[in-house]
Amino acid sequence: MKRVLYIYIAFAMLISFSGMQPNADIHLSWSTFSGTNDGIRYASGDQITTSNASQLKVAWTYETGDKTNRTTIPTTPIMLNGVLYGVSPQLNLFALDALSGKQIWKFKPLDSTGRGSIRGISYWQNTSGSDKRIFYSTGPYLYAVNADDGKAVKSFGKGGFIDLRENLDVDFPNSSVAGNAAPTIYKNLLITSMRVSEGSDAVPGHIRAFDVITGQRKWIFHTIPQPGEPGYETWEDKDAWKRVGGANNWGGMALDEKRGIVYIPTGSATPDFYGANRKGSNLYANSLIALDANTGKYIWHFQVVHHDIWDRDLPANPNLVRVRKDGKYVDAVAQITKHGYIFMFDRVSGKPIFPINEVPVPASDLPGEQAWPTQPIPTLPEPFARQILNADEISDRSPEIKAQLLAAFSKYRSGKEFIPPSFQGGMVFPGFDGGGEWGGSAVDPVTQIMYISTSELPWWTQMIPNPALNKVGGKTFKEVGRSVYAKYCVSCHRSDLKGEGKAFPSLVGLDKKYNEPQLRQILHNGRNMMPSFRQIVEEEKAPLITYLLDLEDKEALPIRASAASSPERDITPLYSMNGYHRFYDKDGFPGIKPPWGTLNAVNLNTGKLIWKVPLGEFESLKKEGMMNTGTEIYGGPVVTRGGIVFVAGTQDEKIRAFDKTNGKVLWEGKLPAAGFATPAVYSIKGKQYVVIAAGGGKLGMRSGGSYVAFATLTH
Repeated sequence: MKRVLYIYIAFAMLISFSGMQPNADIHLSWSTFSGTNDGIRYASGDQITTSNASQLKVAWTYETGDKTNRTTIPTTPIMLNGVLYGVSPQLNLFALDALSGKQIWKFKPLDSTGRGSIRGISYWQNTSGSDKRIFYSTGPYLYAVNADDGKAVKSFGKGGFIDLRENLDVDFPNSSVAGNAAPTIYKNLLITSMRVSEGSDAVPGHIRAFDVITGQRKWIFHTIPQPGEPGYETWEDKDAWKRVGGANNWGGMALDEKRGIVYIPTGSATPDFYGANRKGSNLYANSLIALDANTGKYIWHFQVVHHDIWDRDLPANPNLVRVRKDGKYVDAVAQITKHGYIFMFDRVSGKPIFPINEVPVPASDLPGEQAWPTQPIPTLPEPFARQILNADEISDRSPEIKAQLLAAFSKYRSGKEFIPPSFQGGMVFPGFDGGGEWGGSAVDPVTQIMYISTSELPWWTQMIPNPALNKVGGKTFKEVGRSVYAKYCVSCHRSDLKGEGKAFPSLVGLDKKYNEPQLRQILHNGRNMMPSFRQIVEEEKAPLITYLLDLEDKEALPIRASAASSPERDITPLYSMNGYHRFYDKDGFPGIKPPWGTLNAVNLNTGKLIWKVPLGEFESLKKEGMMNTGTEIYGGPVVTRGGIVFVAGTQDEKIRAFDKTNGKVLWEGKLPAAGFATPAVYSIKGKQYVVIAAGGGKLGMRSGGSYVAFATLTH
């Protein structure tokens, strides 16, 4: 295999010298969250190589100064014209000297801005360079900030920002909306995405383009089609477009600038896990959509998951690639998925590069549910993650642990893909966080080899009668608050408030951590994975806070209808999932045999998996003799012309450099907190830098507040 790989790389290098080498200039900076609009996370600088990667040292560190408990920084910074732009844990925007890391300016958004996480920011300038702007979102507000001085551009929108809850062709002002992905900029158009609720109160995730100068909406594409629009026929309930939400883009987009086509992956329709109120295949949810970037007009689509009841959102931006197929070069678009597949299509026609089969999958036995009978499975490329969980995959760290895990495993359905949610419960593998995730994949445009970091961890899911259907009531604040908690919070934090592992923390003793104004702000704005609950009316919110903080009880007031329960919008499902559960052993490690996190290389020309190596490890397990287990991963890779794949995202708080030809570790650097983000790699004044946001704050790990840049002393 190695001999074949080396021959292929030599051939690719020969092609590069014959004029097919990508434009090096655009890949020397890092102008979008994925490097360039093609989304491939490739750096053409070659100052860091396989020969000197071991010499990488910290070049500078920037401390944001505003980390708190459980904050994180999933942001990939951008670098243009010698200036690096990033976002702090408290969502303040900043500009640094890209050589020294010294701060140039900092922008603080409105105090009323919703919180959350920001994975990318965008840059635009006019032809003369006299007007330079950074666009980024905090909660529902999308800001335009002067890139030179860090001040809001007051002529944009409402004095410097637009509200993403408006101009959606629906009226739902109290909904949970956040623009966590970077907008895509084409000419003078700002093409936006947004994160929305995954419950019955979610708004539709329609794609819109705004004028970069004024903030005026220029076009909209309805991801949940309305009467007369293509795709409307895929919904059995012809009024579903009035009620159903989701089908949103939250992982980012890719742009073919030459053709003016934007490629948009979408998530599932809402509510998650139970689709009795959204029967049909549910376009354009879980689809890769190609739109005319000028007008928003439909060109083609492919639905990767029909009638999603597994939360199989398309999690990352697609990659625009050029592959060799049947002796010819084809401009293609590649999309990774949570369930470990790569789907590839001709960019213009949408025709699959490799055959995709509709494969029969299990039927649902949940009352009212109609699971789609087939799901699309690509014949190639080969999957980059395990997908079938059987008893022989269960961890055997010790006889005791194996016995405990097998007992738990035997309770749930397993052994197939697309096992529908049920009262018994079933395994989802890879889990809800992938497989492929928002960190995205990287592609070498010379060799057309894709690099993907992936978690290989099962989760289990079980359905119960929906607590949200229980009527909120009680005579006192605490009685009402307990009822409100059962309605909104129990699916993540359990009925006993003890949560589920590190991802969904215990709420016991919350009064020791927060006071009433702080908790009220969290409920209003959301935090990290927790969405905003601003739709809860005050007659419910005040009792909930009283219950959670064990405040002095008092007589309850009459409760009016929640903003989320208007008859036209409310499709509260009969059944809901009983919490998010990772399949861990008693010590908090994944309950299957390693590797639990891997870095993968896939040849997009042949569709073959070239190599797979563990990514990350646990010090405590190394002492037991378990080496190179891999860990859960939140963050994607970058590939360089110099022969390196850089990736962080691991629980051991390291960033690593791999030889891109064989997956050998060339260097690893310890971070002040886990780098749960994708690096940016750029070259400036003949020197190459690798920058990672060390924000930690996930999986119960310590939070960090710094950006760390690495470079070699020699090149």
